[in-house]
Amino acid sequence: MKQKFITFEGPEGSGKSTIMKTVLETMQNEGIDVIATREPGGINISEKIRDIILDVKNTEMDERTEALLYAAARRQHIVEVIWPALKKGQVVLCDRFIDSSLAYQGFGRKLGLDTVLAVNEFAIESKMPDMTIFIDIPPSVGLNRVFSNHRDVDRLDLESIQFHNRVYEGYKALIKKYPERIKVVDGTQSIEAVIKDTLTLINSLR
Repeated sequence: MKQKFITFEGPEGSGKSTIMKTVLETMQNEGIDVIATREPGGINISEKIRDIILDVKNTEMDERTEALLYAAARRQHIVEVIWPALKKGQVVLCDRFIDSSLAYQGFGRKLGLDTVLAVNEFAIESKMPDMTIFIDIPPSVGLNRVFSNHRDVDRLDLESIQFHNRVYEGYKALIKKYPERIKVVDGTQSIEAVIKDTLTLINSLR
């Protein structure tokens, strides 16, 4: 497998980061030239923007400011990391990408899909992933995992369940909009089953 851009999406606590790490290790063991990165972040500038966005102290942040910050971090990330890696023929695995903005800001913040899509298409110049894996779990289950696992809680974790339900419905709308790209994996299964299903989907790109 060469020159593929694969993203991982899901509600808070879906386990996508753990799944992506296992996919990375599996590909490396198979001798595939692959890198893993994340959004917002992945590079110095974008990590600084991430800190601003997710800081629990920044409760006064305007919804449009939030959407623009995500898009700015994404632009720098794609220029510095994603495009160069793809040009070298590498496989790029990314923890979150444009669909997160569409779900969280478009639906969760009620800015509208078209508005957030336009901002992000400007940022990424319409370079969409080859495949997006959506780890599907109910928001209530994911948030319970977040708080019971004692990981660092960020500003979005602290949003209301109504917000997270809107985000989840946003993802469902995106799955219908992009059925050829976004593939769904049942995140309520055992971790072994989730990994197996994810690898099967990714192997279909070969």
